[in-house]
Amino acid sequence: MRTTCPYCGVGCGVRATRSADGRIVIAGDEDHPANRGRLCVKGSALAETTGLEGRLLHPKMRACGGGALHAASWSEALDAVASGFRRVIEQHGPDAVAFYVSGQLLTEDYYVANKLMKGYIGSANIDTNSRLCMSSSVAGHKRAFGEDLVPLCYEDLELADLIVLVGSNTAWCHPVLFQRIVKAKAARPALQVVVIDPRRTATCELADLHLPLASGTDVWLFNGLLAFLADRGVADATFINDHTVGHAQALEVARSGTQGVQGAFDLEHYAGRCNVDPQTLLAFYRMYARTERVITVYSMGVNQSSAGTDKVNSIINCHLQTGRIGKPGMGPFSFTGQPNAMGGREVGGLANMLAAHMELDNPRHRSLVQGFWGSPTIADRPGLKAVELFEAIEAGRVKAIWIMCTNPVVSMPDSNQVKRALQRCELVVSSDCMEHTDTHAFAHVLLPALGWGEKNGTVTNSERRISRQRPLLDAPGEGRPDWQIVCDVARRMGYAGFDFAHPFDVFDEHARLSAWGNVPHERDGGNGTREEGDDGGGANGASRVFNLTGLIGLGRAGYDALQPVQWPVRTFDDGTPRGTERLLSDLRFSHPDGKARFIATAPRSPVYAIDCDYPLTLNTGRVRDQWHTMSRTGKSATLASHVAEAFVDMHPDDASRSGVREGELARVSTRWGSMLARVQMGGGMSRGSVFVPIHWNDQVASDARVGAVVNPAVCPVSGEPEFKHTPVRIEPFECAWYGFTLSRAEPALEGIAYWTRIQGKANVRYELAGREPIGDYGDWARRLLGVDDPNADLPEYIDRHAGVYRAVHVREGRIESCVFISARPESSSRAWLAGLFAKDALDADERLGLLVGEPLFSGADTGPTVCACFGVGRTTICAAIREQGLTSAAQITASLKAGSNCGSCLPELKKLLAETESTTLVAS
Repeated sequence: MRTTCPYCGVGCGVRATRSADGRIVIAGDEDHPANRGRLCVKGSALAETTGLEGRLLHPKMRACGGGALHAASWSEALDAVASGFRRVIEQHGPDAVAFYVSGQLLTEDYYVANKLMKGYIGSANIDTNSRLCMSSSVAGHKRAFGEDLVPLCYEDLELADLIVLVGSNTAWCHPVLFQRIVKAKAARPALQVVVIDPRRTATCELADLHLPLASGTDVWLFNGLLAFLADRGVADATFINDHTVGHAQALEVARSGTQGVQGAFDLEHYAGRCNVDPQTLLAFYRMYARTERVITVYSMGVNQSSAGTDKVNSIINCHLQTGRIGKPGMGPFSFTGQPNAMGGREVGGLANMLAAHMELDNPRHRSLVQGFWGSPTIADRPGLKAVELFEAIEAGRVKAIWIMCTNPVVSMPDSNQVKRALQRCELVVSSDCMEHTDTHAFAHVLLPALGWGEKNGTVTNSERRISRQRPLLDAPGEGRPDWQIVCDVARRMGYAGFDFAHPFDVFDEHARLSAWGNVPHERDGGNGTREEGDDGGGANGASRVFNLTGLIGLGRAGYDALQPVQWPVRTFDDGTPRGTERLLSDLRFSHPDGKARFIATAPRSPVYAIDCDYPLTLNTGRVRDQWHTMSRTGKSATLASHVAEAFVDMHPDDASRSGVREGELARVSTRWGSMLARVQMGGGMSRGSVFVPIHWNDQVASDARVGAVVNPAVCPVSGEPEFKHTPVRIEPFECAWYGFTLSRAEPALEGIAYWTRIQGKANVRYELAGREPIGDYGDWARRLLGVDDPNADLPEYIDRHAGVYRAVHVREGRIESCVFISARPESSSRAWLAGLFAKDALDADERLGLLVGEPLFSGADTGPTVCACFGVGRTTICAAIREQGLTSAAQITASLKAGSNCGSCLPELKKLLAETESTTLVAS
């Protein structure tokens, strides 16, 4: 089955094969243009996530007065949702209800949810978790271009001469695209790469230049670039005059207060604001000035900011001034975070949009959409964006919410506020494929939805490429597709217009709406002229670049066979659909006058500043092998093997001042909440900044929700939250002991102060810590491991003076569980111990090694996983480097296969080469 990966916005094609014994084999689709057969480790491990463990298989309901969830029929559950929403609307009006949806929904799901809320309920209170990752990009595109347009395609990465990666750890967050850049640079070393990021991430291993700017200063940096280019005469005057508006004002604001003696460009001023070495900044400015084919890739580090939209526009301004847009190998390029963030934008899944790139504040657009739908009403003003939506729920203005395919109690900023809001809400409905999430603790109705491998529909990736997700598994239990669930509720609420029999029917309506009233211009396959009275604006008129005319009327067979295609999609003379690689090549923009807009971007500081109580700046983001809140990736032993638990990465000087030590636990506190994390000094942090990953939640850790500490400030234009700059304090979390356990069954965690669950292949592992000393080690271990038999084979090692304890439970020669405790963070190899669980019986040396705390023979311990694709550990790699004299990542790959699949571990291999060489030199 040819389908599409459900993770990031790269949109990789997947070939999934189901064997006779039910096993699923995953491979990259060599024919898919997005990845050409490559998959990252998350995509490669998809087969490990399709099991039914933890799945929500049947509808469940909770009594109004509280209590436990109980099984319900679909009829009961759907009636409860429909009647509950109808009652709230009748009593309090349509704005008292809301939907909160997800960039992991398919386009067909998104479409019907948006149609129901805006066209039938009559409110725009439908927002999406994509608000948290790319809404600043949407707002920036619309301000500059008049429409939400990503003008480039992935091929442009190979055509550029300079790629600037801003706020994007591409190596970890979009690894398949990063490998395309790596390959392009290897083939053409003249291609230069600049990384602009407060952290030194894995992406920097490829960089010719790294600018570790201070968090929140991107606008200063790109305003400086705009001024530098203008002062050096690097501007396309013809393009500016003929195709843009607002250049003089944008340049004036960029220069404001930054001119030195006699009006000269003041490099020191911009460098000081960004806390970047002036010569490093000048090197970047010069590279940009002398290179025509420049692509500026930006992602969450730009978008997730209280100045996110201005950051986007400051980047676009530089491309407009130089005319570097609409041509191969150049332009601004937003890498989206979710698999269908773009599809959600197409159907108006944000609270301030209408479907098909039409606008809520445009009466003509509202009339077009309502007329096409034949709906009884149409929302006429923007709804509540994500943060303000949950604030409105807590305030009692929104009384019913339907959450689809997302987990806001983990992912939202100030997520304890989300908890309070849902506790107060009269009706909380959640449709999801997983039963136990942090959000479901507050739900009154749970509706079982389908997951990846079961869904049928389309997604759109970062380069506007529409691809099919096709089902290879039957729907489990009573699970239903999201679009069908929404339609079932809509019909029960008495609304017509939701009689879709198949996702193709939804897609066809979506395609027809994209062409509805969409006046063709030259770029749309028309004659290039405008009819009298047509203002041509995507934002204010009828013509929109987004157009799926070529996909109308595919029929069921055509939909099932649909090949990946980039919008806008027109039709060849022979009737076959034709996609569009690049946009804006005609230099016609979607504003009424056809011109792009420079946006004056006055720099401003983050809303919340550091102070003596919270002296450090918190940055958040992903790790390489996990995804969002781990509902899917947390099930995979392969993906758990790289980064096992939440951590706080710090500069050693900040750790010393905070009184915390590497490997120990620390409390991370802000004005909004606190969490626990393991202290790490990875070498990538600047002084004054710390980093915590976003993934861990209350299902897999005792206290690791970073959303609880993130501030709720948002960009005033886009509503996107400030995930990259929260004032924070780091303090020691004093523990009497540290340890871990591996077992075939779940351990008993009563009384454990700190724990994190890590899924293994034949076991489950818990990292543990306690604040109170353990009295009787033996009794404690038996309770923890669930060993009731007093005659059980439970060899122990105790050193009370050192605070060391180890116990192993063996049954019929096979290891059942083990626990390792010490006064300091326990260093025994988890990888070696996990490997013992795959054996039918332990030999004498292995039993002895368990009590010693390490294998008796070298080579048995592979060390922490570096290459998750092939399970190659750090110890194995370092040994090969030393023993074989390896000097390049390519040689490591040839020797151990590490890095030969997705390549996301290649930056780490290069780092190990340098570290091993340094260690060898010191030893010699």
